[in-house]
Amino acid sequence: MRAYIDVTGKNQEDATNKALAQLGMERDDVSVEVLEREKSGFLGFGSSPAKVRVYYGPEEEGPKSVEPAPAAVPPAVKAPAEKPRKAEKEKKPEKRQEPRPAEKKERPEKKRPAPVEQEISPAEKKPVQELGEEVDDEKAQSIKTFLSGLLEHMESPADIHVYQPEKGRYKVILTGQGLGALIGRRGETLDAIQQLTSYAVNRTGVRVRVQLDAENYREKREQSLCHLARKVAGKVVRYRRSVTLEPMNAYERHVIHTALQDFPGVSTHSTGTDPNRRIVVAFDKDKQ
Repeated sequence: MRAYIDVTGKNQEDATNKALAQLGMERDDVSVEVLEREKSGFLGFGSSPAKVRVYYGPEEEGPKSVEPAPAAVPPAVKAPAEKPRKAEKEKKPEKRQEPRPAEKKERPEKKRPAPVEQEISPAEKKPVQELGEEVDDEKAQSIKTFLSGLLEHMESPADIHVYQPEKGRYKVILTGQGLGALIGRRGETLDAIQQLTSYAVNRTGVRVRVQLDAENYREKREQSLCHLARKVAGKVVRYRRSVTLEPMNAYERHVIHTALQDFPGVSTHSTGTDPNRRIVVAFDKDKQ
């Protein structure tokens, strides 16, 4: 049996170094067993050093015959195990070859061309055709001059088309690519540009009404508001309770009022002050 000594230290490494110093040996000449690990304690209380047992001296030869036992197992196990594996390898190709050709033939039939042509056509074509020819009078020139400078300052280039669907009202349509920044969240940026343009044009001369649109946003928003109005009105009639909508500008409130003016069982009115003025859709039994 090999000789050993027990040594304590601040930690395992410190205890081992002390033992090597006492024995005058190198680390490769001994084997170390950790008896107790160091404990730091709490605020210095309850701490304890590490304790190791260092074995040294020649090892006794006493090999145990453990290895011959597993050597006898492989001949008995490997021989029968090889036969079923070969049988499995022969069966697997037969099962895989049949379904795969059928699956590969069906997949190309499911592919359909994406409807790209409908997305390419600009949304502004329909309203432009209905508005007729562009106008180039004094007010139209003022609108183009102001918008050109403003869009250049915003670094958002766009083509400006001015129409006059009726006397005293100018319809301005912006065309181009990437106009989402000019529309903004729920059209807030587009409304701000429209308000600035109207103010700049109406500083002098006869006052006119300016309507600004980009990517046919106004028409899409109007359709969305009409759908919302009918949906809310249906709930008001069903539950006989009033519903207050989100804040809207004057144009959007006008769309809601117009959409529900003939709706049976409901009436509409506005409440609050701009920019938080809202529409209240109320149940009206007299209109049923």
